[in-house]
Amino acid sequence: MSRSSLPSTVAPSGAGWTLKGGHVLAIILTFFGIVIGVNVIMMTLAVRTLPGTDEDSPYRASLAYEGEIHAAAAQDRRAWRVEAHVTRDTDGHAVLRVEARDRDGTPLEGVAFSGRLERPADKRGDRVVALTGGGAGIYRGAVADIAAGQWDLVLEGERGSERVFLSRNRIVLK
Repeated sequence: MSRSSLPSTVAPSGAGWTLKGGHVLAIILTFFGIVIGVNVIMMTLAVRTLPGTDEDSPYRASLAYEGEIHAAAAQDRRAWRVEAHVTRDTDGHAVLRVEARDRDGTPLEGVAFSGRLERPADKRGDRVVALTGGGAGIYRGAVADIAAGQWDLVLEGERGSERVFLSRNRIVLK
């Protein structure tokens, strides 16, 4: 047979599978269905694990900022020395000991101290530590079920209805 006698198109031998428009549509719908499904799952998990906001109203917090500046300046002028020690036992109990003295080293009396252990990344783990004065400027408190890791220790001191001391320190509990 000569070359010129061959047909211009050659059909495959046997019945084969051909890609049709319906197949392409199904592939595209399946692909985008999987992408959208994964996005919905990820968004749901993100919203459920959202720890919340640090401030409920940033606008109100910005209005109170000048008052915070004055309070910090007054705290600096008092020159109190407040030391806190946190220990955690293997059962997960944390014990907080605060020693508060004025600039002359005299134990602070008449100040109600309170403490909080806050998780830096998740407000749901925050724990309040009730502190009681034991005399000589020493305050103690304990809280159960404290996990190991990083915490922010927030100490506040109030005299009457006025906050006279505020401290925030990052600590690591083992």
